[in-house]
Amino acid sequence: MDTKLTLKLDSTVIEQAKIYAKNKNTSLSQLIENYLGLLLEPAYRTEVTPFVKSLSGIIDLPENFQAKKDYKAHVLKKYSK
Repeated sequence: MDTKLTLKLDSTVIEQAKIYAKNKNTSLSQLIENYLGLLLEPAYRTEVTPFVKSLSGIIDLPENFQAKKDYKAHVLKKYSK
């Protein structure tokens, strides 16, 4: 259930936060709600966003995939000459 909240903040901070939110394609309200959620118990933060859900299962990795080892090999190959 959404509830309206009135905050009294420095106008410069508000303007900068609005620009930040716009650059992140979100609303200032959502940005503040997410921040407050981070301050609460971990149980509150277990919700997965729709964007993350849409990415789930997009890549099929082999069973023997070792991210750190494979990334190290990639970096060594890329920067070794």
